[in-house]
Amino acid sequence: MRNKILLINVLVACWLGVGAQNLTLENCQESARNNYPLVKQYGLIEQTTQYNISNANKAYLPQLSLSAKATYQSDVTEIPASLGQILTQVSGRPVTFEGMSKDQYQAVAEASQLLWDGGVTSAQKKITKAGAEVEKKKLDVDLFALNERINQLYFGILLLNEQLEQNNILLNELETNYNRINAYKQNGIANQADLDAFKVEILNAQQRKTDIIATRNSYIIVLSAMTGLKIDEKSVLKIPEVNLAILNDTLVKRPELALFEAQNKMLDSQKTLINAGNLPRIGAFIQGGVGKPGLNMFVNEIAPFYIGGLRLSWNFSGFYSQKNNINKIELSKKTVDIQKETFLFNTDLKLKQQKTDIEKLLNTVKTDEEIISLRANIKKSTSAKLENGTATVTDLIRDVNAESQAKQLKSLHDIQLIMSIYQLKNSTNN
Repeated sequence: MRNKILLINVLVACWLGVGAQNLTLENCQESARNNYPLVKQYGLIEQTTQYNISNANKAYLPQLSLSAKATYQSDVTEIPASLGQILTQVSGRPVTFEGMSKDQYQAVAEASQLLWDGGVTSAQKKITKAGAEVEKKKLDVDLFALNERINQLYFGILLLNEQLEQNNILLNELETNYNRINAYKQNGIANQADLDAFKVEILNAQQRKTDIIATRNSYIIVLSAMTGLKIDEKSVLKIPEVNLAILNDTLVKRPELALFEAQNKMLDSQKTLINAGNLPRIGAFIQGGVGKPGLNMFVNEIAPFYIGGLRLSWNFSGFYSQKNNINKIELSKKTVDIQKETFLFNTDLKLKQQKTDIEKLLNTVKTDEEIISLRANIKKSTSAKLENGTATVTDLIRDVNAESQAKQLKSLHDIQLIMSIYQLKNSTNN
């Protein structure tokens, strides 16, 4: 009879599964990552990086400037009158020099081209790229945390499915025994109290079924919202495969390690910028304009002029704090190394605990089948005794519930084992 009931359940499940969505844990994790609003920030980081790099490259574009001034001076350069007298006596002709005007005007346009900046622009671009990489790695860490939340929901639904299945089997068995006791009653072997006892157990099982379905539906709603997938009670969540080889894989590939590495690279880029900032800058320039006077200060007229050449500038004040700034960066790198070491230490402790839990569950699962088999034999014996009048209905209900409890514990342990293995996988990112 029990085999027929199981066969009917399988056929019904297959019929319901036609057209139902098949989901895997990996599908849900990937969908949750793509659906999470934070993932949009990757594009923003990339765009910001391109803008910053473009701005840095513009340092090598020609720089144009325009300036104008009008001044009035309290005094101007003059040629002594005695020099004119001497030249008059020598030449025999009167020689005079016109004095410069105290009001002067000048308008200048300048074009300059940076030829070498000591590597500042290159260092700024490296810092921009390194900073963007740090931001991306932080996002990787945040999104990786989604895996654990998806795991909890996914395995929670699997566990509830198993509990629902076991509860349905219990209901079928209780109803079968109810009909059996009802037949005994009609033959005068059992009484109404015996029948009521089974009815109470049936009602309890139906209440548990309602609670399980309600809890499972709440899990499904949250999982559907997080993944963006259309998930309902007809969706088939595949049980992940168990791979015990991960117990021997101790290599940690968590995104936090990539974040620590990216932070160190950014600090190295900052050190390069400090060194480059203390080197000279070389550029070319050309100026053109009009002024009164022009370049010849003795011609008191508006005149055009131009100047071209090379320019070198070197600010030595940066050397005063260069050593301290570099030492501060080295301290920051040591801080990052300590954070990495702490992370690996805590992860190692977590891995050891998870492996211990897996070993314990492996041993527990081995004995579950034996316990179920023994409970089934006890129930079968009690059922036979009931027919012979040497056992009561209460004894049979107790043994039926005991077998059902053993099956539920096995389902719980099976799911817990798979979940523990995937928690270990999540802790190492393997």
